[in-house]
Amino acid sequence: MAYVATRGGERAIEQSERLYRAELGQIDAGRVQELRKALPMLIDRVMGEASLYEPDLAALALAQSGGDLYEAVLLLRAWRTTQPRLGIAAPVMQDQLFTHRRISAAFKDIPGGQILGPSLDYAHRLLATDVLQGRPYSPAPVEPAPTPAPALQPSLAAWQKAQGLVADPARAEVAPDDIPDLTREPLLFPAKRAHTLQSLARADTGGMLALGYSAMRGYGNAHPTVNELRLAEAELRVRHPRGTEFSAGRVKVSQAEVTSKGRSGLLELGFCATLGWNEVKVISGATLDLNAPGASKGSPVEEEFFLYHTEPVEASGFCIHFKLPHYVTFQSSLDALRGAKATADKTPAPIQPEQVPA
Repeated sequence: MAYVATRGGERAIEQSERLYRAELGQIDAGRVQELRKALPMLIDRVMGEASLYEPDLAALALAQSGGDLYEAVLLLRAWRTTQPRLGIAAPVMQDQLFTHRRISAAFKDIPGGQILGPSLDYAHRLLATDVLQGRPYSPAPVEPAPTPAPALQPSLAAWQKAQGLVADPARAEVAPDDIPDLTREPLLFPAKRAHTLQSLARADTGGMLALGYSAMRGYGNAHPTVNELRLAEAELRVRHPRGTEFSAGRVKVSQAEVTSKGRSGLLELGFCATLGWNEVKVISGATLDLNAPGASKGSPVEEEFFLYHTEPVEASGFCIHFKLPHYVTFQSSLDALRGAKATADKTPAPIQPEQVPA
């Protein structure tokens, strides 16, 4: 692949950017706050794929990009690289999450009970066209339950381990500074477990859905059942340089475990978690994680395949780079094509049998 430097046309390039930004109009703090308030799910998706939990900045990135998700993620990741790393938060266990929604499709009566939380799973998908006629849509108020569910819910996998239904691998303690960090290290294969989970957490939602869906339709090794799906808030506890541990606030998180009966006779689990609330992403990611062991080379559920091809910034960047000048490469192809055509024109046509002299 070859490129050629472009010269000239600076004014056209500048005006092209101005045309794009003119479509977006003025961006002010009010627009950013309106986006954050009106599009919480989209804000969550951008934060998850950018690996940065900052709703105001995510809303600003969406405002600047006009809603182009890949541009918004790129803006947020670029800003993230300029920030110092002040500390590493303490690990958060599942039973320490402030849970808003927790369901299981594998077990009806799970410890702690099923908590529907906010969901459109059972709603009719009807477009509120009255809004366009000047009649605002106002959602019905929520009626609080007589007995609120406990905010902290136990881990279903921990209960399954106690029942002998799933394997209980030994837990490896890792010092905070020794945790592999995908934002500072290249992704190599076989991937470290931390790199796999970090890649899934910041992967493109659409890409993960496409590959995860292929596994669900039979192009994988195992059919998933949602063992546990949880939307929650995780408290970030960090240590002050003087040694005091304190809460730095909460972040919204999603996590999913999917399960299938393994060859060992136990249930096998696939896992995925991400920043923000994004159920489709974590279910798809957990499905890919479940199917990865033993996957054939080049299949959609092979770890190297799906981790490389669901990286949103690299994938979108490679796609749009084809818009850049490829004059040298294409000219080379044209030269080869013209040369072959000229050679073919000089070659005498083969003599047909009826034209052979007697």
